[in-house]
Amino acid sequence: MSNASATNGNAQVSVKKKSQIADTWKRLCRNKTAMLGLVIVILLVLIALLSPVVFDYDTEIIKTDYSNTLQWPSAEHPFGTDELGRDILKRTMYATTISLSIGVVTVIVALTLGLVLGASAGYFGGKTDMVIMRIMDIFLAIPGTLLAICIVASLGNSIPNLVIAQAIASTPTFARVVRGAVLTVRGADYVEAARAIGAKDATIIFHDVLPNSLAPIIVQTTLQVASVILSIAGLSFLGLGIPAPTPEWGAMLSAARSYIRDYSYMCMFPGCAIMITILALNLLGDGLRDALDPRLR
Repeated sequence: MSNASATNGNAQVSVKKKSQIADTWKRLCRNKTAMLGLVIVILLVLIALLSPVVFDYDTEIIKTDYSNTLQWPSAEHPFGTDELGRDILKRTMYATTISLSIGVVTVIVALTLGLVLGASAGYFGGKTDMVIMRIMDIFLAIPGTLLAICIVASLGNSIPNLVIAQAIASTPTFARVVRGAVLTVRGADYVEAARAIGAKDATIIFHDVLPNSLAPIIVQTTLQVASVILSIAGLSFLGLGIPAPTPEWGAMLSAARSYIRDYSYMCMFPGCAIMITILALNLLGDGLRDALDPRLR
């Protein structure tokens, strides 16, 4: 009888989770701006995945062609060419791969660290909470961009160092969000029941606490990807981001600023790519916040 009851209980939990996911998806679909953001994000992901396959990096992305320098948008070059004769459309599309991949990898690293630190602080409380959060407060007291600039300037100008810098700057934000979410559920009945049957703390945190704290974490993850992409573009604009000749939106803007008066298209298209990406991610993040908010159900 006990096995049958446990099986029925698991089945009920599974059905409840599926119904919650379906309900969240329905509410997200009713939000037109969120769906617009989702469609744009999907298109950007497709561009990021297909660009390395469609374009040859050595011959179409970084190869110079001085016979085609500074050409305005045309049928042959829809976005025009830069000062080295490279097609801006191809470089802008390829830069989508660079920006999204760095943004996603950075957020994964920061989220992993934030989950461990925030969950530990929120679940154990006391001295553990005080030590972890005071360290996070120290990092939060330093502007994220300034902290990233210091780290990149110290470690060197490369993609791995850029990921490390952005991950360190983003971790405190995730830690605070996770801690707040854990504090709201750590006293729940199912957590007390898990403690009563002798479950280990790590099991309770990752099996019971974190799965029931995902809503704010998912929203923060979406918004943080946008923040990291914008920060990467800013660092590249300052010359501390992606090293040349790798295409990146901020680096393309930095290279084009000398030509903005006579060849404004060189700045317009990379700038629009940054704007559309950040807007889409923020629209999706806001929509997810509304869809996952139990008070709006």
